[in-house]
Amino acid sequence: MRLQDLDAIAVTVKPGLIMSLRVGLHHAQKLAHMSNLQLIPIHHMEAHALTARMIGRIDFPFLVLLASGGHCLLAIARDIDDFLLLGTSLDTAPGEAYDKTARELNLIKMPQFCGMSGGAAIEHMAKYGDHMAFPRLHVMAQSASCNFSFTGIKMATRRQILAEYSKSGLPPDELLPNVADICAWFQYNVIYHLARRLQRAFIFVENAELIGDIKTLVVSGGVASNSYIRANLQHICSLYNYTLVCPPQKLCTDNGIMIAWNGIEKMLSGRNYLQSADSLDVVARAPFGVDISKSVTNTSIKLSKLKLLGEK
Repeated sequence: MRLQDLDAIAVTVKPGLIMSLRVGLHHAQKLAHMSNLQLIPIHHMEAHALTARMIGRIDFPFLVLLASGGHCLLAIARDIDDFLLLGTSLDTAPGEAYDKTARELNLIKMPQFCGMSGGAAIEHMAKYGDHMAFPRLHVMAQSASCNFSFTGIKMATRRQILAEYSKSGLPPDELLPNVADICAWFQYNVIYHLARRLQRAFIFVENAELIGDIKTLVVSGGVASNSYIRANLQHICSLYNYTLVCPPQKLCTDNGIMIAWNGIEKMLSGRNYLQSADSLDVVARAPFGVDISKSVTNTSIKLSKLKLLGEK
C-alpha cells in the first residue's frame, strides 16, 4: 500500500508519555503534509477497547476489561466514542505488580526465563505451585465498587517473600525453594480480585439495564495473554451468561494495528473526526469515557461466594 492510497492518517494523541506521543504525532504530521491528508486523533485506551471488533462482529453495548502493565479499567462500550467507566485501578496496574514480584523472586535471573516478561515467568512457575499455600488476601473487600487495587497484593507478596527468605536463611539473590507456591498464590489473588470486580459489574449492568440480551465481555491488554487469567475469566463469564472475547495475543499489547482500526471505525461511522495536521497536540492524561464508578458504589451490591477453577 502506498501513502497516496490512504484516505486519512490515524494517530494516538492521548493519553501517554508526552515525548512518545509527540514523536508519533510529528511523524504523522509529516506524512500528512507530504500527502495532503488529514489526521484522525485517537484515544489510546479507546483503541484497546475496540480492537476485538476487528476480529469478529461484536455489537454495542458490551463490557470491556483493559488490564496491562500501565492500566486496569472496567467499562461499558456503547459506541466507538461513547464509554461508561465502571472502575479503574487506584494505584498499581496488574502488569506492573507481576513484573515487580518476578524481580523480588529473582525469576528474571533464571536461564529459562531469559528475555521473558515477569508476568510470563510467574505464570510458568505458578503451574507447579499451590495457590493455597498461604491465606487468601481480601483486597478492598469492604468496598462495594468496581475499582481495583494491586498495590496491596504486591506489598503482601513482598512481605511473604521476605518472610520466606528469613525462614530459609538464604541470601536475597538466591531462589526460594517454594518459589512456585508464591507465584501461584500471587497469581490467584490477582485473578480473584479481578473476578470479584467483574462479578459486581455483571450485576450492576444487569440491574441498570445497560447491557442487552447479547452479553459480551472483551478483555484486552498484556495481562489478557495470561492463560490462567483467561481460563478463570471464561469461568466467571459462564456463570453470568457472558461470552468472553480476547483479541489475539499480538493485538493485546500496544500496537499500531489497533490505532489504524480505530481510525477505520471512525471513518466508517460517517461522523467527521478529521482534523488538519497542524491543529492537533498531545495530552498526557485524558479521561476514559464518563465516570459512573460512584453510581456502582452507591448501589451497595453484595456479592455471593465465588469459586475459581479448581476450588471446591
